[in-house]
Amino acid sequence: MTHTEQGAAQTPTITTVLVANRGEIARRVFTTARHRGLSTVAVYSDADQNEPFAREADAAVRLPGNAPGETYLNADAVLDAARRAGADAIHPGYGFLSENAGFARAVIDAGLVWIGPSPEAIDAMGSKTEAKKLMEAAGVPVLTNLDTAEITEEMLPVLVKASAGGGGRGMRVVRTLDELESETSAAVREAESAFGDGTVFIERYIESGRHIEVQLMADNHGGVWAVGERECSIQRRHQKVIEEAPSPLVERVDGMRDRLFEAARAAAHAIGYSGAGTVEFLANDKGEFFFLEVNTRLQVEHPVTEATTGLDLVGLQFDVAAGFHLPSENPPALDGWAVEARVYAEDPRHDYRPMSGEVLRFDFDDVVSSFTGPHVPGIRLDAGPETAPGRPAVVGVNYDAMLAKVISWAPTRAEAVGRLSGALRRARVHGLGTNRDQLVRILDDADFRAGDINTAFLESTHTEVSTVPLADDDTVSVSAFAAAVVAEADATSTRPTRHVRAGFRLFGDARTTHRYTVGQGSGDAENGVDVDVVRSSRSSGGESVTLGSDRNVRLVAVTPPDGVNRDTGTPATVILEVDGIRRTLTVHRYPGGGVGVDSALGPVMLTERPRYDDPSDIVAEGALVAPMPGTVTSVSVTVGDEVTTGQKLMTIEAMKMEHTISATTDGTVSSLAAATGDHIETGTLLAVIDSPDASDTDNQTDN
Repeated sequence: MTHTEQGAAQTPTITTVLVANRGEIARRVFTTARHRGLSTVAVYSDADQNEPFAREADAAVRLPGNAPGETYLNADAVLDAARRAGADAIHPGYGFLSENAGFARAVIDAGLVWIGPSPEAIDAMGSKTEAKKLMEAAGVPVLTNLDTAEITEEMLPVLVKASAGGGGRGMRVVRTLDELESETSAAVREAESAFGDGTVFIERYIESGRHIEVQLMADNHGGVWAVGERECSIQRRHQKVIEEAPSPLVERVDGMRDRLFEAARAAAHAIGYSGAGTVEFLANDKGEFFFLEVNTRLQVEHPVTEATTGLDLVGLQFDVAAGFHLPSENPPALDGWAVEARVYAEDPRHDYRPMSGEVLRFDFDDVVSSFTGPHVPGIRLDAGPETAPGRPAVVGVNYDAMLAKVISWAPTRAEAVGRLSGALRRARVHGLGTNRDQLVRILDDADFRAGDINTAFLESTHTEVSTVPLADDDTVSVSAFAAAVVAEADATSTRPTRHVRAGFRLFGDARTTHRYTVGQGSGDAENGVDVDVVRSSRSSGGESVTLGSDRNVRLVAVTPPDGVNRDTGTPATVILEVDGIRRTLTVHRYPGGGVGVDSALGPVMLTERPRYDDPSDIVAEGALVAPMPGTVTSVSVTVGDEVTTGQKLMTIEAMKMEHTISATTDGTVSSLAAATGDHIETGTLLAVIDSPDASDTDNQTDN
């Protein structure tokens, strides 16, 4: 039977697809489904009821609650939603139930089409320990598992890994024997939270390896494609940050691609694989590689493979599920280079602290498509949230911190990297903090540009790219001045017409002070900046200011001259002369005091603050407050304990990751305001540490 004849016979078996997921991956699957004329069904938690993916589907079914266990991990609720909405197929996306063999069986037993590999294949790869045994038997190179009781100092460092999961959750590097028990326990807790299975195993940790993976696509008739490789070596906390296709290492090492593809196909045949999957390897610079795992689902980074092959991998998943053969014996040849950057709501400068709150604006230039392409030079944007004037996107703490994937394609790696760097640098990302600055720093790094990368890139050899913002102190001051100029124009436009322009005096100069916090809200404040706007009646030069660095800034023009409406999202353009060089800055002002300033100097997010601080906002010395909302998962100290700077006090789980709260000073724990299981908000008092130095100072008297 020809492919066309098969299509006529099989396509009607899928008419309505439910996506058992959320965010950008749900929107991605809906895109292909619409292209194929299929109806779409979303499931959504209470926290997601207003998200774009829930609005875009033809039908949406509520999963009551917010926690993953009661919503997106609730197999019975998802199946009931499919029945109620009339879906005849389920696509699991990635994460949540995507690699749950029991769920796959339940879907099939319910008479629905499962758009994924067989439950048997998922089972075979569901336990990483058993998977390694299967791969070793199939001739695929593997790293051996270690017995906890037999680990010695000479074997360190080792890696604790969740057997049931991926994405860096339930994964801990152990560098001393003293940490082995506590880090293993932490990995177990993360694995139980993320995957419902706390099983972990331990293997040798290769410090400077390279993460290489092969995209598989297999049908139900024995056809297997190795659809190119990807390199995902740029990681933080064992989660990928930047991915690319092809791999710079594989391009450089003769014969490595053939060996990788052979190993990947052997892995697929060993478990009778069908559908989309990925075989992950850890490689060294010599081109040697070791099996890590098979991800029995679509990967987050699948767009770079689509961009370099022209394939629609989700469409192929539909075809395989409908019983089609792969359309040819071999996959398309690779064309050009693609790079993907993951934009996370997190602060890399503070141990990747997750950020929650409002995304006020999320705009990128040069976007040629969303969720498909690009197959011409340009940018593809796969984003979960969307913003509009007066309608910010809200990011909570219940789910993963990834906001979007930004993908570039170009004929060469240098062009693709440069295009992505430029798009990220120029993007208008306003509101809560993200890792955008870090992504640009990585892409512009000389070693990254040369392809000299490894999995330790961010954590050891290039830590500075995580801590240096794109905007330096001078740029912050210049941007704050531009914001103050617009604030003055806004104030003038709202005053009665009988008044002259604010700040004008017949003789002498007028000075107005504006205060800003860098970041959005006091919880994000890294520092504050005060700006004096000086208008002179004796000079045609207009407003000017001398910054602390002695750089002179003069206002040339502001458009519109009478201010902007915060609610419409209309920006103001401010032209400044900075040390004799003209600069154009775009200023967006938002309800609530947020101000986004974008220019070639670097992006700056500010928050307007009152001229005088409210005493109630001042945190007492020694008090530790929650840097993020979340749930307290463990408390390691009690009242009266002596602690030292950096000592672990408690852990908080937010966005499916654990975060350590440490002592900021030596002293005694005088108060504990949080207990295990407590749900907390940003700014919640957690503990108070009395410092000996502070006590000595308080007790001093005059002699």
